[in-house]
Amino acid sequence: MKILPTRVFIYLLIIILTLSAKLVLAQPIMETGGQKMPDEWIDKDTKHKVVRLSRIEGNSSLSFYFHNNPFIGNKMVFYSSGKNDVSGVQKQEIYSTNSRNKQIWLLDLSTLKSEQLTFHSSPMNGEIVHNKTGEVYYQIKDTVYSVNAQTKKETLVYVFPADFKASITTVNADGTLLAGAWSEDKEKELFRQHPQKSDYFNIIYEAKLPRTLFTINVKTRELKKIFTDSAWLNHIQFSPTDPSLLMFCHEGPWHKVDRIWTININTKEVRLMHKRTMDMEIAGHESISPDGKTIWFDLQQPRGQTFFVAGTDIKTGKETKYSLQRNEWSIHFTISPDQKWFAGDGGDPGQVAKAPDGEWIYLFKPEGDHFVSTKLVNMKHHQYKLEPNIHFSPDGKWIIFRANFEGIENVYGVEIKASGE
Repeated sequence: MKILPTRVFIYLLIIILTLSAKLVLAQPIMETGGQKMPDEWIDKDTKHKVVRLSRIEGNSSLSFYFHNNPFIGNKMVFYSSGKNDVSGVQKQEIYSTNSRNKQIWLLDLSTLKSEQLTFHSSPMNGEIVHNKTGEVYYQIKDTVYSVNAQTKKETLVYVFPADFKASITTVNADGTLLAGAWSEDKEKELFRQHPQKSDYFNIIYEAKLPRTLFTINVKTRELKKIFTDSAWLNHIQFSPTDPSLLMFCHEGPWHKVDRIWTININTKEVRLMHKRTMDMEIAGHESISPDGKTIWFDLQQPRGQTFFVAGTDIKTGKETKYSLQRNEWSIHFTISPDQKWFAGDGGDPGQVAKAPDGEWIYLFKPEGDHFVSTKLVNMKHHQYKLEPNIHFSPDGKWIIFRANFEGIENVYGVEIKASGE
């Protein structure tokens, strides 16, 4: 019997152990959703790896709205909710803003370990993160709080006066100001009477009730009213780079409004950022690019027929348009940190595009005047009443989204690089 030299034996042993480890660690190739999924798997239709990021046993979890930055370094702020609220009532569907046990959590994207940051018994709203200071702002009734993601210190920031009950929605680039909109009691009553969007959307628009944009200085606690209009002012976002630039919209049926506006909070200059040019044209779901130079938005000319992602240069007003196919249309679009790629969260046939095969998480690469798409996740088992709201990870290698395709809301990440590449 021939005995192998020791070095050859060791070399073969290393190969065997490496192959065995790869077999053990390999993710299963599966259809996404319609069943309980493992922590990681390969989407059988796209060949991209999907990972469940929120792994809080018994909880349902949601990542932030698409234009709200959730990242502090390589950590991500998100909402999570247990099965039982303080009254013991079973509650898991937390995309409702009224969930009593919805709390703010922090996820380390390197270790996938989560920690709870807030412990309140009343419903909260916010989704406002300042990535440099680490402050996470949120509101409970008329009171604004912050919690620091590093120190875990909670601070009472502001209490709205009785004659100005309003809501915060954004923090500026240097972390000194919060902003939001005030509405009068008549509008609040209309929302109470018509809780479904399909009911209230046109009613609030037609009411033409006054709204006021305001800022709050987080150090001095000074509230300033900066702009009032009879339009439904909404979708309020500070620029990520210019502390004085605030974007807002005229909300309502998109084909009836010139929607996208900015205001300089110091000079009070108000500018329309996209003017409709044809009947039934719509533009919306606007967000500002990471460098603060461009406002990107969904553009349809006309509605439901021809689809673009468009961008307006904030300084010059020059527009760029990338066309896409009906099935590629998405409820929301976002841009990567290096601004070379876009992503979309798709849509079901009931959405404005009426796409027969649009239920996908998409990656888009601009080429000339159009997008070239890559399908990342098959979302056919996801119920689109919960919008996925995509984000690029800070390193640009993953798309993070929320979904209910396992029967409960969770936060997921899909690797942009296909398995085996």
